[in-house]
Amino acid sequence: EVQKLNQQLEEKNGEIQQMINQPPYEKEREILRLQKTLAEKEKAQATSDVLCRSLTDETHQLQRKLASTAEMCQHLAKCLEEKQRKEKGNSDDQIATERSNQVFLQLLCLLDNETSLQALICNLREENRMLKQKVAHV
Repeated sequence: EVQKLNQQLEEKNGEIQQMINQPPYEKEREILRLQKTLAEKEKAQATSDVLCRSLTDETHQLQRKLASTAEMCQHLAKCLEEKQRKEKGNSDDQIATERSNQVFLQLLCLLDNETSLQALICNLREENRMLKQKVAHV
């Protein structure tokens, strides 16, 4: 294990010596290449940050919309139940309950869409983290 590490150390020292012994124009070319790579990564990071912020804003808007829709659905379901009770009596309570269940199922579908957006945001954040690590490494 020590021999292997010593060999790797010698290889790295050789690479460093090679870089030191390179003519100045090659060093400058390598520096320019690294700067260009860094600039590209910074640009990708900035784009990713903008997209992440945009998705976060959109998620918050959808959450507010979902909450107001759920509130409206509950209100409409109550109104419908009251109206049906007045018109037809107890036998139609089942129909109102079924309609309320349908509204509830629709709300669940909306919640699934929100969960998908949250997952997408998490993926973008992970990608941002990885890009930052790569930039730091460079």
